[in-house]
Amino acid sequence: MSMEQLWAPWRLAYVAKEPTPAGAEPCFICRGLSESDDRKNQIVERTEHGVVLLNKFPYNNGHLLVAPRAHQSRLDGLSSAETLDVMGAVARMIARLERLMKPDGFNVGLNLGLAAGAGLPGHLHWHIVPRWNGDTNFMPVLGGVKVIAQSLESLYDLLTTADDGRK
Repeated sequence: MSMEQLWAPWRLAYVAKEPTPAGAEPCFICRGLSESDDRKNQIVERTEHGVVLLNKFPYNNGHLLVAPRAHQSRLDGLSSAETLDVMGAVARMIARLERLMKPDGFNVGLNLGLAAGAGLPGHLHWHIVPRWNGDTNFMPVLGGVKVIAQSLESLYDLLTTADDGRK
């Protein structure tokens, strides 16, 4: 099976970011919750126990994050009220995306721990990714598609303007 390529240059800022030690950088969810400018923090909705945010580095158009307000890394660390509130927000956002964007389906998931792909392992968050028939699957193993996170033009500029001591 041949590998297809999907160009996603907007994801370069995410994949090229230097990793920061745990606790060295404030959690972007908690930071957003502590501030009042929801537009700046891309907060779509605040609930009693949760929050809905735009994903800054989306897999697809309409990609949302739903998280509890509590900075919690374990499902069993949430109260029943927190769990119900967050799952209610997931259901509401799916209904809203269906109404406004007309996707054919969704990927909804939670990555628990770094080994499972959690980019923010300290704060639980569910991904809601709208999908359309014919769109490119973001999982190379299942879809035979590889996401290319940098345009050829950007790579060219990087390689030709790098100062490595050679001309």
